[in-house]
Amino acid sequence: MASPPAVLATASVPTPACSPAPHASGRPVPWVAPVLYAAVLAGGLYYDVAGDAPPSPAKVAAFVAGLVTLSGLDVLERRRHRVRTPKGLAAALLGARLALFAAVAAADTAGLSRVLFVLLPFSAYFAFGRRVAVALAAGCLGLLIAWLSITVPGWHVTAAYVSDVLMFGLGLVLALSMAAVAVGEQESRTRLEHALYEVEESHARLTAYAERVAELTAAEERNRLAREIHDSLGHHLTAAAVQMEKAEAFLDRDRATAERALADARSSAARALGEVRHSVRALRGEAGPFRLSEALAELVRRLDGGGPRVTLETGGDESGYDAAALRTLYRAAQEALTNAFKHAAAGRVAVSVTCGEARARLVVEDDGGGLPPGPREERGFGLRGMRERVRLAGGDVSLTSEPGRGTTVTVTVPREPAGAV
Repeated sequence: MASPPAVLATASVPTPACSPAPHASGRPVPWVAPVLYAAVLAGGLYYDVAGDAPPSPAKVAAFVAGLVTLSGLDVLERRRHRVRTPKGLAAALLGARLALFAAVAAADTAGLSRVLFVLLPFSAYFAFGRRVAVALAAGCLGLLIAWLSITVPGWHVTAAYVSDVLMFGLGLVLALSMAAVAVGEQESRTRLEHALYEVEESHARLTAYAERVAELTAAEERNRLAREIHDSLGHHLTAAAVQMEKAEAFLDRDRATAERALADARSSAARALGEVRHSVRALRGEAGPFRLSEALAELVRRLDGGGPRVTLETGGDESGYDAAALRTLYRAAQEALTNAFKHAAAGRVAVSVTCGEARARLVVEDDGGGLPPGPREERGFGLRGMRERVRLAGGDVSLTSEPGRGTTVTVTVPREPAGAV
């Protein structure tokens, strides 16, 4: 009886499709510059309206135009470069802002515009890093002191000017601190987003692996059931078919022989049903202990007299062997005997099994016509299933045959368990 082809196959697990890797979510604290521009604009206009001297329309226009230009420059930069401005362009923009800050300060009669200069190291922190920002902050403070030294002799003994310098220095420190905190928070958020992305990607990959393992496990179980059906039901149904053919051939010539053949066919069918019940009990974990010598003796007893003469020789101690390994030898003997009865046209079949200290060895030898030349695995799926079963048990199968000189099947399995069969 030919079994279905093996369906177990290995394949690489496909890489799951995941969402794109996260990126930085935008510029940190983008609201600082607009708020500062608005505060300077409101303070300067209020001073012009509430001051004692009438404001100069040209200076007010230059003051407002400078702040509007600064705001528009920031909007354009954020639209063109949402996350980070290239260093070359960032340097050019710092220069442009410095010129605009100076122009706004020159047009500001209230004197509030010098606070805008804290935005230079603040912006430089995001584009060039901490060292450049600190150096630029020191430069801005130095320029303020130099400007006061040139334009206001003795400023350092005037409390108002000293207070202005101290407040400007404090503003620089606060701006650098805010920039450092914002950059650190952005980096932490980016790392967290990347970590979450990697977790999602790993989860998707593990899900794909689990699905593939489930597929391979199901395929392996189908293979195992296919081998069981072939080796158990196939053997008994083949025997029943042979006996029914014999009964049909002797029905008119020797009724007694035909009736014995029918009885043997019924017996084979009953044994097939018993195999099914045994398999169900095994799947439920209710099967009793398996004895190889007893099972082989029963197998030979049922076959002897219905075709070639079958002899059995057993030796060694099977008590230390795994039940799966012993059942592998039994199924191999079943397959070899079925082939000998169906195809070999043999007059004698010798079965011998020896359970040694390290390995058990089964030999099934017949004196039939042998196998014709050619790839033997392609002649049916029985030998393929035998090889699969024995390989899972960690053993080997050897087949020698020559036309007209019989066939010998040798199977060895190790004493230690080598996996489920």
